[in-house]
Amino acid sequence: MRTHQYFFTALLLLLAFQQVPAQTVAQLSLDDANRWSAQNFPLLKQKQLAHEKALAGNSNLGSNFLPQLNFSAQASWQSAVTEVPTRIPIPGLEFPSINKDQYRALLDINQLVYDGGITRNQKELNELQALLKEEELNVALQQLREKINSLYLSVLLLDEQRKQTALNISDIDAGISKVDAQVKNGTAYRSNLAMLQSEKLKAKQRDMELQNDREGLINVLSLYTGKNIAPAAVLVVPPTPALFAADDISRPELQYYHLQDSLTQQQMDLVDGKLRPRLSLFANTGYGRPGLDMMKNEFSPFITTGVRLNWNISGFYTSKKERDIYEISRREIQTQQENFLQNTKSQLVQQQSNIKKLNNLLATDKEIIALKTQVKDAAKSQLENGVITASDYLREVNAEDQARQAQILHQLQLLQALLNYSTIAGK
Repeated sequence: MRTHQYFFTALLLLLAFQQVPAQTVAQLSLDDANRWSAQNFPLLKQKQLAHEKALAGNSNLGSNFLPQLNFSAQASWQSAVTEVPTRIPIPGLEFPSINKDQYRALLDINQLVYDGGITRNQKELNELQALLKEEELNVALQQLREKINSLYLSVLLLDEQRKQTALNISDIDAGISKVDAQVKNGTAYRSNLAMLQSEKLKAKQRDMELQNDREGLINVLSLYTGKNIAPAAVLVVPPTPALFAADDISRPELQYYHLQDSLTQQQMDLVDGKLRPRLSLFANTGYGRPGLDMMKNEFSPFITTGVRLNWNISGFYTSKKERDIYEISRREIQTQQENFLQNTKSQLVQQQSNIKKLNNLLATDKEIIALKTQVKDAAKSQLENGVITASDYLREVNAEDQARQAQILHQLQLLQALLNYSTIAGK
């Protein structure tokens, strides 16, 4: 009975946990978005796989210095065997005849002592290749960061545009209230009221479009981060990054070029290693007929030991050309790095110019908005006094709205330019 109680209790707990919804993110920062998207990046698995591959390869290379065993067995028949001439008989001495069928079982043992540094160089080559894979991932993460920054700022822009749309609707509502009173008093045409109401509907439509666009971008951010971000989640405006010198670059591509150069140098060392002799110890033990004593026509065990030196001298024919090829590859890598640095510095200079331009635009945006607001407030008073029509009032309302929209756009463009500057430099 108690067992059944435990079973049902565990079942209820399991169902309760299954019904707990995934945690919803109600507030998001740019740092969190970048960190979560990096953790959720599918290519992140390649980093671990590359290191596992390097470890497996180095483990196999380590077996080069373990004793190498080889067993073989052979049975043969030959048409002639070694014979001692018997034309001159020697009293008391009889030479045995060798059988034409011969048998041998042999175990070869070889212990490598020195391989010219090939195994060590190959291990370092495997480790460099794993580091290259890791740096390729860092380059891909850099591109992902740029994409997340763009998505995040796009949502912030939509948020600011929705705020301005709400202010625009509020101004239109103020005009509707005044014109509605005039229509009731018979001092204004109903068409003026209809015009304001239609503009309000258009503004609401625009707000709906902005809201739908925002939800779409939030869904994309949820996909990249792997988090359940609420449609109405609050996105925190990131702090303004600081400017720094255009030559202060720490992009992952620079480390990638450095590792490529190291890899090419390691391949050149491997070529040199193949030119060195190989030293090993060996031992052969076996059993067969005949043994080492060819004149003893019976099965017997035998053993041979020694030192072996192998030197592939023909490698000198192609080693210089191979080194030349790798040297050309190194110069190509250096050229690619110089070209990358030049392009990156060029992008930073362009961003500096863009930042300066946006700062100047924002300085004038404030003045423009202040003037447009004065004109709109005056138009509101004139509308109330029947001096201007609703159409005239709407023109001034829209003019102020456009000025504020321009300021919002410039503010977000400046923030994006500063983030781009930081991202381009690899900060």
